[in-house]
Amino acid sequence: MRKDSYFSKRVASFGYAFSGIAAFLRSEPHARIHLVATIVVTAAGCWYKLSRMEWILLIITIAMVWVTEMLNTVIEKIMDHLSPDYHPRVKWIKDVAAGAVLIAAIAAAGIGALIFIPHILSTVNH
Repeated sequence: MRKDSYFSKRVASFGYAFSGIAAFLRSEPHARIHLVATIVVTAAGCWYKLSRMEWILLIITIAMVWVTEMLNTVIEKIMDHLSPDYHPRVKWIKDVAAGAVLIAAIAAAGIGALIFIPHILSTVNH
C-alpha cells in the first residue's frame, strides 16, 4: 500500500464531509437559519471583543446546535426512507430527535444571554 493512498483517502474524507455540510445547507431551511444565527453571533462576539473563555463557550455552543440539527436531519431522512408511511414508533424517534435540537437551542439561548447581556448593558450604561 502506498503512503499517498492513505493520505489521499484522508483528504477525500474531508471532501465528503464538506459536501455533506453543503448538502445540508442547500436542502434544509433550519440549516440556513443556523448559518445566519452563527454569523450574527460571531459578528456580535467580535463587536463586543469577547474574552477567550466566552469564545470557547460560544464555539462549543454553536457546534452543539449545528451537530444536533444535522443529526436530527439524518435521523428524519433515515426514518422517512425506512418507513415512508406514518408509524407511531417512527414519530416517537423523530420527535425525540427534534427534542434534542430544542434542548440545544434553549441551552444556546441561555448561554448567549449570559455572555451577551452584560456586554450590552455595559455598552448602554456608558
